[in-house]
Amino acid sequence: MTQKSIRIAGASGFWGDAARATPQLLAGGKVDFIVYDYLAEITMSIMARARGKNPEVGYAVDFVSAAMKPNLVEIARQGVRVVSNAGGVNPQACAVALRAVIADLGLDLKVACILGDDLFDRRGEFSGGEIVEMFSRAEYPAVEKIASINAYLGAFPIASALDAGADIVVTGRCVDSAVTLGACIHSFGWGRQDFDQLAMGSLAGHILECGPQATGGNFTDWQEVENLDCIGYPIADISDQGSFVCCKPEGSGGLVSVGTVAEQMVYEIGDPQAYILPDVVCDFSAVELRQVGRDRVAVSGAIGRPAPDSYKICATYADEYRGGTQLTFYGIDADKKAEKLAEAVFKAARRTCQSLGLPDYSDTSVELIGAESQYGSNAALTEVREVSMKIAAKHAHSAGIGILLKETVGLGLATPPGLSGFQGGRPKPSPVVRLFSFLLPKHRVTATLEIDGHRINCPDSEGIVFDRDNIDRPVPPAVPSDGDLIAVPLIALAWGRSGDKGDIANVGIIARQPEYLPYIYAALSESVVGERFAHFLPPQAHSGAYVERYLMPGTHAINFLLHQVLGGGGMASIRNDAQGKGFGQLLLDAKIPISRELAASLSG
Repeated sequence: MTQKSIRIAGASGFWGDAARATPQLLAGGKVDFIVYDYLAEITMSIMARARGKNPEVGYAVDFVSAAMKPNLVEIARQGVRVVSNAGGVNPQACAVALRAVIADLGLDLKVACILGDDLFDRRGEFSGGEIVEMFSRAEYPAVEKIASINAYLGAFPIASALDAGADIVVTGRCVDSAVTLGACIHSFGWGRQDFDQLAMGSLAGHILECGPQATGGNFTDWQEVENLDCIGYPIADISDQGSFVCCKPEGSGGLVSVGTVAEQMVYEIGDPQAYILPDVVCDFSAVELRQVGRDRVAVSGAIGRPAPDSYKICATYADEYRGGTQLTFYGIDADKKAEKLAEAVFKAARRTCQSLGLPDYSDTSVELIGAESQYGSNAALTEVREVSMKIAAKHAHSAGIGILLKETVGLGLATPPGLSGFQGGRPKPSPVVRLFSFLLPKHRVTATLEIDGHRINCPDSEGIVFDRDNIDRPVPPAVPSDGDLIAVPLIALAWGRSGDKGDIANVGIIARQPEYLPYIYAALSESVVGERFAHFLPPQAHSGAYVERYLMPGTHAINFLLHQVLGGGGMASIRNDAQGKGFGQLLLDAKIPISRELAASLSG
């Protein structure tokens, strides 16, 4: 029997999220499902290395020990069902560990796991030159360097597990939103042709997947968010037609507002009219958000298109080594002192490498936090008296990084005055882990459900080729013709949130009021935004050509994609902000010309 509505809570946004989320939601959430998202690309490579050393690990062990074990009795009593991608690269081992805990507690809970995403044993199948990286067009990595390779599966296998009576479903790599969408498909009986419902369920999953980022965490108006120490985790009350209300447990800290939900919606979505998932292609450009009560925001308007014909595949592989350290300077001209030391360190390290027959560093980075190095040409400081200097590099050999770190220490008594810093253990070289993404036709991957000692194939639909050229794009807002304009900071007009996908950053800007959007859109052209982040681009790049701008009129928002601005992204980067988490902050102090009348209303 299908239901009219369900209540799903998101208890984890990454591997390491707070353990208090599960008891909080059980105590005050009155939920039907709790979902957990643990995985990122780098997480998969870490888990793969762990499994290589011990075949009984390779999953998020704290899901079993911290999230489930202390709470299983209450989960069973309330009849709450759990869906999690904590299985990582070893969902079977995670399921076995869960079943052992359940048996020790004397509970009657059924655990299912979803298999089929792990393609590591087939990694050699994709070499030979036909497959290239979907963004950079790089060649497929050497097979012996690959640490993990996984397909991003969809939600229908999860729904099948719930249909089969599973109380807890553990998956390997699936799209983050699938843990929520799978519960919706099971509860409402949605089919593969219910495109708009699938899009709305995916949007609900996207809002829940990063935990308290939807309830006041990382929010532009952080001053309005109270009691971060007990921030509430997000809950979605979802109807059988897909519309939902986002909220949090009563009495918990944090904030659920149009702003907090809008920021999470634009987070890491790329083209908002082509958010491609295995089960549906989502268009979020017309989504509407309404504040319907204290800490309650209604969400509607996502549009779905037929599922694509391919899965996204992500491999991680080792490539070079990286390392670095942080030092502090204080006193007059602290920034100039730090720059002089960094120059000396690299000069000495290169000389030593050359004497040992080692190549030069493939990439170097010096960032002065406190001297507005993140702002590039928009830096405003004229006098710097305190800085934290991060110095780092990549090298083909571990020894090259070791030399850099040794020379940094060795020059400790030969520096300009004011060197200081808290030190623990000395840093060491570490492998550079790169991401390689490509598409694979769905018929080459088969998901499998394991439950009650049986395996059941869960074939996907064939899907269709998705063509971005057929998207009907929204009409840009008319450029204001006001003659008398006053420039104000963007933060007075908008909220902002930024994130990453590999070496691509996105910055979502949401107008606080509809009437602000035309001015923001007119001021923030691709070239203007590109110039603001030009210092992050590769030397050969032209800033305007590496920026894409997408309009989202339903929420009066703009989403910018910035290509090649993260130094490789993730563990492949030696940047201070390798994931672009602060890029929204860099854009929010841009000056936006608006009418004198609107400017007066801001101050009034």
